[in-house]
Amino acid sequence: MTQSKQSTIAILGAGSMGSAIARTLKQGGARVLTSLEGRSAASAARARDAGMEDASLENLVACGFILSIVPPSVAVDTARRLAPVLERASVLPLYIDCNAINPDTVGEIGRVLESSGAPFVDASIIGQPSSPKFYMSGPHAAHALPLAGHGLVVRVLDGPLGAASALKMSYAGITKGLTALGSAMALAAMRNGAGDALLSELAESQPVLTAWLASNVPRMPPKAYRWVAEMEEIAEFIGDDFAEHRIYEGAAGLYARLADDKAATDALERFFDARR
Repeated sequence: MTQSKQSTIAILGAGSMGSAIARTLKQGGARVLTSLEGRSAASAARARDAGMEDASLENLVACGFILSIVPPSVAVDTARRLAPVLERASVLPLYIDCNAINPDTVGEIGRVLESSGAPFVDASIIGQPSSPKFYMSGPHAAHALPLAGHGLVVRVLDGPLGAASALKMSYAGITKGLTALGSAMALAAMRNGAGDALLSELAESQPVLTAWLASNVPRMPPKAYRWVAEMEEIAEFIGDDFAEHRIYEGAAGLYARLADDKAATDALERFFDARR
């Protein structure tokens, strides 16, 4: 029997988060489509392992829902790629942008999709790929609730389009910002001969913080390259009128360096290893 439009879901992006969500949806009885055009062999293998089916753009827009889960830097371009196809669709899907972008970028995506008439939802994902929560905002947010029937945790915010992304920017600014601060100061302490003393003092006077950093900093290096654009989005979210936006410009620079500096990331792992 052909599955209904509501239980056929397109995911734009077959990264670790997208493929994990696809697996959850498949287990919840949904059919999951994606586009593997231009994707690496590793991405294609990951998508197939998650049960995702390669499909044309025309078939993607024939789904009930489109979830955009791509790097923040290509979120707008992804919407631009789909917009002409959506304009030709006879029945429009619910387009849900789930990327770590600031509310201004959400507004830009809304304008890109406006001519197609596709209902647009601003969403943010909080949590690990194995247990994510989806926060939805905007006038069409409640239309995303059927996704909960396929295993996703869906929470609708009482706020305008952009509220979900504002939540993500604020939450990630705290968690990933704290990871950046811990990494930066641990490296500075080690460079100046105070590494052991810093770790001992943190463990004695800030045991909860020490345990949090010991859990999160060593897991950061493989993700550092992806967090650069996210920190830049957070800086834009705060705005140039507020001096604190420079904190996140600095965090973006730090993550860009750590993405290519194995000696530094190895030092961070050794630093926090004793407290894990």
